[in-house]
Amino acid sequence: MTVFDLPKIYTACNAAALLHIIIGLLVIKQGQRKAHIASMTIALVFSTIFLGCYLYYHFHAGHVKFAGTGLSRPIYFALLLTHIPLAVLNLPMIIMTVVPALRNRFDKHKRMAKWTVPIWLYVSVTGVIIYFMCYVWFGPPIRA
Repeated sequence: MTVFDLPKIYTACNAAALLHIIIGLLVIKQGQRKAHIASMTIALVFSTIFLGCYLYYHFHAGHVKFAGTGLSRPIYFALLLTHIPLAVLNLPMIIMTVVPALRNRFDKHKRMAKWTVPIWLYVSVTGVIIYFMCYVWFGPPIRA
């Protein structure tokens, strides 16, 4: 395995986190608190692995340029330009959502989760789409 295999791994982690966020939402709506905690903990673990792999990859592989042409370019960049700032914003929001839950402040947890979850879902979905656009459908990317 080389550093260039990491995008597949971190995207799989991102997709697994997405799945567990959705499961966590479904089970908490059914009042299954333990299942919610388990699923969201798994989502956090996968998101943490994703972030570590993503940062390691880009530190070692450098910047990559999207290889798509035509209509794929504005679509890709529109996704990317919304994905990046929301991904940066999402990390502190996740922390601000988890900490109150750990402190049994479920009123604060629930209030914050109403903002965090939609952004986390969007960032996860667009992250997977960006991977496919960059590395599968229109790739491989051009190494800068």
